[in-house]
Amino acid sequence: MTNIVLNILVLLALLAVSFPVLRHLRGWPIASTVLHLCLLTMVFDTLMIRVGLYVFDPDKILGVYLWGAPLEDFAYAIAAAVGMPVLWTALGRRGAAPAAGSGEPDAQHGAGA
Repeated sequence: MTNIVLNILVLLALLAVSFPVLRHLRGWPIASTVLHLCLLTMVFDTLMIRVGLYVFDPDKILGVYLWGAPLEDFAYAIAAAVGMPVLWTALGRRGAAPAAGSGEPDAQHGAGA
Protein backbone atom coordinates (compact mmCIF):
# COMPACT_ATOMS: atom_id res chain seq x y z
CA MET A 1 0.00 0.00 0.00
CA THR A 2 1.35 3.42 -0.90
CA ASN A 3 1.42 6.32 1.52
CA ILE A 4 -1.27 8.27 -0.36
CA VAL A 5 -3.76 5.38 -0.08
CA LEU A 6 -3.09 5.05 3.63
CA ASN A 7 -3.39 8.82 4.10
CA ILE A 8 -6.71 8.97 2.26
CA LEU A 9 -8.10 6.09 4.31
CA VAL A 10 -7.03 7.70 7.58
CA LEU A 11 -8.41 11.12 6.59
CA LEU A 12 -11.73 9.59 5.51
CA ALA A 13 -12.00 7.70 8.80
CA LEU A 14 -11.13 10.88 10.73
CA LEU A 15 -13.77 12.88 8.86
CA ALA A 16 -16.37 10.14 9.35
CA VAL A 17 -15.95 9.96 13.12
CA SER A 18 -15.48 13.74 13.43
CA PHE A 19 -18.48 14.80 11.36
CA PRO A 20 -20.99 15.01 14.26
CA VAL A 21 -18.70 17.50 16.02
CA LEU A 22 -17.37 19.24 12.89
CA ARG A 23 -20.82 20.25 11.70
CA HIS A 24 -21.24 22.36 14.85
CA LEU A 25 -17.87 24.12 14.54
CA ARG A 26 -17.18 27.21 12.47
CA GLY A 27 -15.48 26.24 9.23
CA TRP A 28 -13.27 29.27 8.63
CA PRO A 29 -10.94 28.84 11.65
CA ILE A 30 -10.38 25.17 10.77
CA ALA A 31 -9.79 25.95 7.08
CA SER A 32 -7.37 28.72 8.03
CA THR A 33 -5.51 26.36 10.35
CA VAL A 34 -5.29 23.71 7.60
CA LEU A 35 -3.88 26.31 5.21
CA HIS A 36 -1.29 27.59 7.69
CA LEU A 37 -0.18 24.12 8.79
CA CYS A 38 0.17 23.04 5.16
CA LEU A 39 2.30 26.12 4.43
CA LEU A 40 4.52 25.35 7.41
CA THR A 41 4.72 21.71 6.32
CA MET A 42 5.73 22.79 2.83
CA VAL A 43 8.53 25.01 4.12
CA PHE A 44 9.94 22.86 6.92
CA ASP A 45 9.59 19.50 5.20
CA THR A 46 11.43 20.91 2.20
CA LEU A 47 14.24 22.14 4.46
CA MET A 48 14.47 18.86 6.38
CA ILE A 49 14.57 16.82 3.18
CA ARG A 50 17.24 19.08 1.65
CA VAL A 51 19.56 18.71 4.64
CA GLY A 52 19.03 14.94 4.64
CA LEU A 53 17.10 14.45 7.87
CA TYR A 54 14.86 11.97 6.12
CA VAL A 55 14.33 10.36 2.73
CA PHE A 56 11.18 8.95 1.16
CA ASP A 57 11.04 5.58 -0.58
CA PRO A 58 10.14 6.49 -4.19
CA ASP A 59 8.06 3.29 -4.47
CA LYS A 60 5.79 4.41 -1.62
CA ILE A 61 5.01 7.98 -2.75
CA LEU A 62 3.34 9.47 -5.81
CA GLY A 63 6.32 11.63 -6.68
CA VAL A 64 4.24 14.83 -6.57
CA TYR A 65 6.07 17.53 -4.63
CA LEU A 66 4.95 20.93 -3.43
CA TRP A 67 8.10 23.03 -3.19
CA GLY A 68 10.12 19.97 -2.25
CA ALA A 69 7.66 18.35 0.16
CA PRO A 70 5.91 15.18 -1.00
CA LEU A 71 2.15 15.45 -1.32
CA GLU A 72 1.66 12.65 1.21
CA ASP A 73 3.22 14.69 4.02
CA PHE A 74 0.35 17.17 4.00
CA ALA A 75 -2.12 14.60 5.30
CA TYR A 76 -0.59 14.87 8.77
CA ALA A 77 -1.12 18.63 8.86
CA ILE A 78 -4.73 18.22 7.71
CA ALA A 79 -5.40 15.49 10.28
CA ALA A 80 -3.98 17.64 13.10
CA ALA A 81 -5.88 20.75 12.03
CA VAL A 82 -9.17 18.85 11.92
CA GLY A 83 -8.61 16.36 14.73
CA MET A 84 -7.46 18.68 17.48
CA PRO A 85 -10.46 21.05 17.47
CA VAL A 86 -12.79 18.05 17.29
CA LEU A 87 -11.10 16.41 20.28
CA TRP A 88 -11.05 19.68 22.20
CA THR A 89 -14.76 20.17 21.60
CA ALA A 90 -15.78 16.54 22.15
CA LEU A 91 -13.83 16.15 25.38
CA GLY A 92 -14.69 19.60 26.65
CA ARG A 93 -12.58 21.61 29.01
CA ARG A 94 -13.24 19.44 32.05
CA GLY A 95 -10.81 20.09 34.84
CA ALA A 96 -9.62 23.39 33.42
CA ALA A 97 -8.65 25.93 36.06
CA PRO A 98 -10.82 29.06 36.24
CA ALA A 99 -9.38 32.16 34.66
CA ALA A 100 -7.47 34.52 36.94
CA GLY A 101 -9.75 37.14 38.41
CA SER A 102 -12.90 35.24 37.44
CA GLY A 103 -14.18 35.27 41.02
CA GLU A 104 -14.52 31.47 41.07
CA PRO A 105 -12.90 29.67 44.01
CA ASP A 106 -9.81 27.63 43.31
CA ALA A 107 -10.60 23.90 43.53
CA GLN A 108 -7.39 23.16 45.50
CA HIS A 109 -7.71 25.88 48.10
CA GLY A 110 -11.48 26.15 48.46
CA ALA A 111 -13.50 29.30 48.83
CA GLY A 112 -12.03 30.37 52.15
CA ALA A 113 -8.34 30.20 51.36
